[in-house]
Amino acid sequence: MSKEPRKAALAFIFITVLIDVIGLGIIIPIIPALIVELTGEGLSKAALYGGWLMFVYAFTQFICAPLIGALSDRFGRRPVLLLSLFGFGIDYILIGFAPNIFWLFIARFISGLTGASITTASAYIADISSPEKRSQNFGLIGAAFGLGFIIGPVIGGLLGQYGTRVPFFAAAGLTLLNVAYGYFILPESLPKENRRKFELKRANPMGSLKQLKSFPGISGLVIVFGLIYLASHATQSTWTYYTMEKFLWDEKMVGISLGVVGLCVAIVQGGLTRIVIPKIGEVKSVYFGLIMYCLGFLGFAFSPTGAIMMAMIVPYCLGGFAGPSLQGIVSNQVPQNQQGELQGALTSLVSFTSIFGPPMMTGLFGYFTSDAAPFQFSGAPFFMGAVLVLGALVFAIRILSRKSVVDA
Repeated sequence: MSKEPRKAALAFIFITVLIDVIGLGIIIPIIPALIVELTGEGLSKAALYGGWLMFVYAFTQFICAPLIGALSDRFGRRPVLLLSLFGFGIDYILIGFAPNIFWLFIARFISGLTGASITTASAYIADISSPEKRSQNFGLIGAAFGLGFIIGPVIGGLLGQYGTRVPFFAAAGLTLLNVAYGYFILPESLPKENRRKFELKRANPMGSLKQLKSFPGISGLVIVFGLIYLASHATQSTWTYYTMEKFLWDEKMVGISLGVVGLCVAIVQGGLTRIVIPKIGEVKSVYFGLIMYCLGFLGFAFSPTGAIMMAMIVPYCLGGFAGPSLQGIVSNQVPQNQQGELQGALTSLVSFTSIFGPPMMTGLFGYFTSDAAPFQFSGAPFFMGAVLVLGALVFAIRILSRKSVVDA
């Protein structure tokens, strides 16, 4: 793919992920209220339901992501990406009409079955990026997430004032619009001559993760990825519950705060990564990012006021240097016709941590805000996040200090 079409394709993937994340971000501020409405329970119990909903999504995606990645290596990225996005649209429609909590679990199962759009988008970027540009281009996905979480939660917080179902129908509309947009605009990135035969034994979570062992250094970095992903659920799973409980924020304020998070993520991953990573290198970017993540988590855990909570968003988002740098290091060790398999394996890893992460983090929040706790500490999930990231930093230093890993 020549330089100009490559830029156009990158721009399209950015827009595709952006619209998808806006749809996801719209529902975040309102999901606790919907769970409370359907169950009649308080926030502590709603957080537990929210954790199990994420568990269902994660477990289904853990099983299916390698299959999706392998199919994209066989049939191309375009059809798989569009199918995945369509699954998200159906998910939002089902949630919008859900008469009870059971239907939320069905919807999460469907979205987990097809929810590999980021997997395929990452493989798409690997297809059209030169090795030295991959870390920077992977940062575009983070930037799209950031901008999506500026727009989505703010819209969700505002729409939530008109009813708990309205944001979900808005998310469905945006997602299905994105499917139509992609159908007419998105070009294929994987030439037929670079596709590989579909092998069922490799298109499963254990098979795809086992295949990573054939590439030097990747198996060790899987531990680092896993700890980062597990820690991230402190924010993803409990931000809304934590800020509502501790600072008495409403849906609108939660949406605004997540918009600030999104802005910072977009600045870091869409702008700063493209300047800093080439200057200091991928390895130092990983170390810096992990240190900032740890400081951000500790700041969230012990914030005495909402204003300090907002200030701690800055170091937390500077942690965004770690992900694209790690992904670039790993991707550069894998041939083009296995990028879908690699991204599917990494998505399975994300999903594997999501099986345990949301119940663990929401469980910590629920316990330490209940009468059964020996002391009240609503920031317990963020403290756990800091501990996990510190562990990731220790492993990263041990693994990335080996010159063979970076040079492979």
